[in-house]
Amino acid sequence: MKIAIAGGGAIGRFIAEDLAQGDHEILIIEHHADTIERNPLPGRVTWAHADACEISKIEALGLNSYDVFVAATGDDQVNLVASLLARQEFAIPRVIARVNHPKNAWLFNESWGIDQAVSVPHLITGMVEEAVATGHLVRLLQLVGGKASLIEITLAPESPSLGKQVSELDLPRSANLVAIVRDGTLVIPRG
Repeated sequence: MKIAIAGGGAIGRFIAEDLAQGDHEILIIEHHADTIERNPLPGRVTWAHADACEISKIEALGLNSYDVFVAATGDDQVNLVASLLARQEFAIPRVIARVNHPKNAWLFNESWGIDQAVSVPHLITGMVEEAVATGHLVRLLQLVGGKASLIEITLAPESPSLGKQVSELDLPRSANLVAIVRDGTLVIPRG
């Protein structure tokens, strides 16, 4: 798979190194030449010195042949514009963007060409809620621009759902139960 990453800072480099281990072809687009010079990366990771927001600078990179684009810079404005260019100008099928400031998260949606936005503060909040909540819903991840969510619920000891078959639960038709953790063991529900 061909993956382009805008931003060669610590996060962009980590993503590139991690994905390169999976035998993917990685391109990091970095605006600062000194960042590229100080951080040589092994294997199937290539650096491109360009501004990911300037179409005239990135046209020659062949982004229209890439499968995934990750906007991982430390600037939300750059991530939004780079994501929009990736989707609209280069028709990259999957666009993922980093949200740096949580108050900007509402912008990171399909109208900017973004399939999935990642906000670390929101992820941490979800994990904290998970750690302290019993019997409460915790939204772990939003998908499809907020149209779908991955939600976790920890059942209270007195929950009426305990001891029932999945088929006996009155789940909404729009919900799918994808996993159960019981006594530290992962169970895939089958009905």
